[in-house]
Amino acid sequence: MARKSSAAKAEARPARSAAITPVEGAVERTADLDRVIHERLRLGIISALAVNNGLGFIELRDLLKTTDGNLSVHARKLEAAGYLTCTKSFVGRTPHTEYKITSQGRRALQRYLAHMEALIAATRG
Repeated sequence: MARKSSAAKAEARPARSAAITPVEGAVERTADLDRVIHERLRLGIISALAVNNGLGFIELRDLLKTTDGNLSVHARKLEAAGYLTCTKSFVGRTPHTEYKITSQGRRALQRYLAHMEALIAATRG
């Protein structure tokens, strides 16, 4: 199978449409996103907690379809930022971890959503 040269690949790419232009200030607005929440799994965690009174580790893990280790690492980052609380206890002899969103986490999520809505509106013009 023959490989295309760099020049052939460049020619094969479609030309950019004149209608696609960068939105003024979009890069600056994107840079202001809350990086703690912006990561996909952390956004899932904080969003799930925002619509529930609290979720156990297993419930949250299954809801987000992730691994124990992944959930644990990302939940710790949110906890360190003050966006959620983690309460560990035992139910009988079984450990139970409960997560709840904090008021600071709820405000951060609202700011993040408002920021994303503004980016979407700016992009749609």
